Amino acid sequence: MVFNTGAALLDAIVLAVVSMDAEGTYGYKITQDVRQVIEISESTLYPVLRRLLKDGCLEVYDMEFGGRNRRYYKITDAGTAQLNLYISEWQIYSAKISNIFTGRRKHEQN
Repeated sequence: MVFNTGAALLDAIVLAVVSMDAEGTYGYKITQDVRQVIEISESTLYPVLRRLLKDGCLEVYDMEFGGRNRRYYKITDAGTAQLNLYISEWQIYSAKISNIFTGRRKHEQN
């Protein structure tokens, strides 16, 4: 993708992915789900997860899977509130960008 993904958009995408499963989800699956939208490495994802944990948007717990502990991330009430803010802001932002692109096409057709 030619557009940079800023920290806030990345946070919003990660929160949206984590919020899809009420019981939480684990890092590798988060990476795979985020990669459906943007290219991201695990080395980029884990600092985002740590920041969201520190900010109280996510909580973490470990659960045994295949003889090993797997770390799960779950969205908190504060994370849901932050995600709702991101969604609201995104709708306004993306509509403005779309209007500019659409207006440009209309102007070129005249």
